[in-house]
Amino acid sequence: MENVRSSDGTTLAFDRLGAGTPVVLVSGASTARAIHTELAGLLASDFTVFNYDRRGRGDSGDTLPYAVEREIEDLDAIINAAGGSAAVFGSSSGAVLVLRAAAAGSPITKLALWEPPFMVDPDDARHQQQYVVELGRLLEADRRSDAMALFMKTVGLPDEMIAGMQQAPFWPGMEAIAHTLAYDASIMGDSTVPIDLISSVKAPTLVLNGTETGAWSASSAAAIIGVLPDPTHRVLEGQSHAVAWDVLAPVLKAFFAD
Repeated sequence: MENVRSSDGTTLAFDRLGAGTPVVLVSGASTARAIHTELAGLLASDFTVFNYDRRGRGDSGDTLPYAVEREIEDLDAIINAAGGSAAVFGSSSGAVLVLRAAAAGSPITKLALWEPPFMVDPDDARHQQQYVVELGRLLEADRRSDAMALFMKTVGLPDEMIAGMQQAPFWPGMEAIAHTLAYDASIMGDSTVPIDLISSVKAPTLVLNGTETGAWSASSAAAIIGVLPDPTHRVLEGQSHAVAWDVLAPVLKAFFAD
């Protein structure tokens, strides 16, 4: 494990694997860099992979107050450690962070996005606001387990599955990063597609979704590629939002090496 400091002094922990063109991995809500351990290993045969903990997670520090701009500076710090420019992969809300960073001018050479959770139904903005309000209430009361359960319910997991997860050995680790759910909510905004922002992203961008996630992922992908200046779209058969890394890795290798 290595460390780098972001612009506001926050210490960011990362693993560096492999050799070659740098690739940075950005995780989504409710996860830390451990989620990408297998993917990092698979990509390391072809690239130098930087797998980092976003602020407030895992071995990284945190500095309040939170702002999306600080997370963009965090990614810039990792890219600087990688040599000043890098290809970047983002998963779920991490993909939205990557889009925001690219639009803000981060030195990203290529983007790959796994199922950015934008919604195209006009009513979804209201649902997102309800989620944000309830999440804030639970976090203010330090009900971290309930906050994480709310997130899991919001993304579609059934109550019985969530109850089982709460009894699992990994749940305390999820509780520990429950406060960062508010960070990802900030990144998502009202959850609708930010057309002006996405249309300003100049880097070649691979948009990926699976056939088993649900209609929202295909709708989100279509909306994104409709406004990106330089998009490529791939649909992975048989994959849900919890994509198999050994299925995703060859697709990323081909895109980043092209």
